[in-house]
Amino acid sequence: MVGELKKWWVGCVVVVLVLNAQFGALAVPQVPCYFIFGDSLVDNGNNNNIASLARANYLPYGIDFPGGPTGRFSNGKTTVDVIAELLGFDHYIPPYATARGRDILGGVNYASAAAGIREETGRQLGNRISMSGQVRNYQNTVQQVVNILGDENTAANYLRKCIYSVGLGSNDYLNNYFMPTYYSTGRQYTPEQYADVLIQQYSQQIRALYNYGARKLVLIGIGQIGCSPNELAQNSPDGSTCVQKINSANQIFNNRLKSLVDQFNNNLRDARFIYIDAYGIFQDLISRPSSFGFRVTNAGCCGVGRNNGQITCLPLQTPCQNRNEYLFWDAFHPTEAANVVVGRRSYSAQRPSDAYPIDIRRLAQL
Repeated sequence: MVGELKKWWVGCVVVVLVLNAQFGALAVPQVPCYFIFGDSLVDNGNNNNIASLARANYLPYGIDFPGGPTGRFSNGKTTVDVIAELLGFDHYIPPYATARGRDILGGVNYASAAAGIREETGRQLGNRISMSGQVRNYQNTVQQVVNILGDENTAANYLRKCIYSVGLGSNDYLNNYFMPTYYSTGRQYTPEQYADVLIQQYSQQIRALYNYGARKLVLIGIGQIGCSPNELAQNSPDGSTCVQKINSANQIFNNRLKSLVDQFNNNLRDARFIYIDAYGIFQDLISRPSSFGFRVTNAGCCGVGRNNGQITCLPLQTPCQNRNEYLFWDAFHPTEAANVVVGRRSYSAQRPSDAYPIDIRRLAQL
């Protein structure tokens, strides 16, 4: 009898271990929480119930996402969804709009489509939560964390272990600097001056996160906006050559952002900042698409007009069937397939230039 029970017990342990290995059950995340700040590239529902044209809570958005349309501007997962998986979370980080109670202890996504570093950025699209607004929402969350954990010291010790992902700036070019009909910044500043103005304001916003407990910060550079289907449709003579004046301006900003990482690391010794070279990773995808399984890099899988880039997906529009072969899902945003590559390389750098000075995987271990 004892022998039979022993065999049964060993068998149960083996089954549990196999199930854990297969499904990641009982896995402990590498960090206790993951906080996300950004724009439509990582928005997962914060714009759903505000008066904005920048919304994606309808099909075909989310056509390949387990929960259907959620407000994600993709057919499926975003880069931060991929990173959350790689960090060991068994759920995606909830949007601020719906995060409640103890759920916030695992992190919150504050990103808002059309948001920028500057307050006026994206205003032609209606309401959006700028970076300053996202910082204020985070400060509200910190107060809730203090209330849940009991005191400020306990909350500070908890938050210092978390990963903070910050990625804005795209709209400050796309829906501001290079939109002269609505904005005067393109006439006011040279690209160098504009990058300086953006970085100065951005650094204050990021320091506000630091002042409220952020100690492991991931600053994500701007991708190649000049290669998006929208810009190719409007400004490329052949519909496939990237718009260099836009990409050059983006590179100036990225260089300033990388330098800002050095500044912060030198001046805020109890924190660690890293830079993710989204521009360079995207350059890889555009220059060597077949290496990643992509066949179409200059048109959206879903959209209207030249390059499917005039506007974003219309409600209930039928998208392309071979979505994994498209770099872009719509006029501006990558497909899940592209997001998986960017997310994986942000988490674990494949090239030394992908992440500086270390990648997210190593940052989580600190």
